[in-house]
Amino acid sequence: MSTPLWLVRLIKMGFPYSSLGARLTRVPVLGRGIERMLFEGDDLMLLPATRVVAVGEGVPESPSEVVPWQVVEQFVEKAGFLWVMNTCICRESMGCEDYPIDLGCLFMGEAARGINPALGRPVSKEEALEHLRQCREAGLFHLVGRNKVDAVWLNIRPADRLLTVCSCCTCCCLWRILPVVSESVSSQMTRMPGLEVRVTDACVGCGTCLAAECLAGALSVGERATISDECRGCGRCVGLCPEGAIEIRFEGADDFVASAVERLSARVDVT
Repeated sequence: MSTPLWLVRLIKMGFPYSSLGARLTRVPVLGRGIERMLFEGDDLMLLPATRVVAVGEGVPESPSEVVPWQVVEQFVEKAGFLWVMNTCICRESMGCEDYPIDLGCLFMGEAARGINPALGRPVSKEEALEHLRQCREAGLFHLVGRNKVDAVWLNIRPADRLLTVCSCCTCCCLWRILPVVSESVSSQMTRMPGLEVRVTDACVGCGTCLAAECLAGALSVGERATISDECRGCGRCVGLCPEGAIEIRFEGADDFVASAVERLSARVDVT
């Protein structure tokens, strides 16, 4: 039985306090129980918001650019079922004023057939791709992978037949809990393979990049900006820097999109 609307309303009421609940994952025994119930088996990958990411020291035959959202497009092409939510529960719950509330999550896989029909609609591959394009045009970044908490709140099974594609903003995303949640949970949300974000000598320490509201709390500014290893590679700070002093790129000679798709496919079957 899918989640009833009255329970969805309760979830929305409690969502603004999710960071308080996330702190409980650091409590011995209780935290392990929460992780098992909501996060066990998860693998989430954040895709950079930038349109094209340069490739660094690759072999000459490698492409010179990577389009990160090709990861989700490849899943769309092979998905047996696609479902778009009517609204983003995160932005709606937080009363977001900066990004569209009506651009909700895209779910793929057989488990999505069990979602309450009042919450969204099934879509074609073409409609799904258009939805994702609108999300990117609105300045949102994609978070893709197995996210057990979605299977739980939507009350659908099995979790390994549900792929989530969230289109996120840093001000409202559930994963703003990263700085306070347990390390074992936060480690399940990663950047794309091979992706690096770094500050160059062009940085003047103006602090403009702080407006990115880094989800992971990885960005700080003193005499110049500093990005810690907690960075998940969303790239929002890159786009905000007036000096062009923050770079995002892929290093190595691997096929980065194929590597990402292969890793996530091992956790979720969308066919």
